Amino acid sequence: MNRDILEGNWNKLKGRIKERWGRLTDDEIDQVDGKMDRLVGKIQERYGKTRELIEKELDEVCATCADNSNTCA
Repeated sequence: MNRDILEGNWNKLKGRIKERWGRLTDDEIDQVDGKMDRLVGKIQERYGKTRELIEKELDEVCATCADNSNTCA
């Protein structure tokens, strides 16, 4: 996954991340602050998925915002 996409579009992606991983609290999402390693760690804590699977899912979510369009809002 492109970390720049995650960090650069963090405000847009927060809603998508909350939809996809609804067990994450708003506070946890705020703590992540666009940092991929933190996000992966939080998702692993809540869902018990492997890092590889989470990164693949994040790639899918980030792809919607890669062009900086409003489609990920």
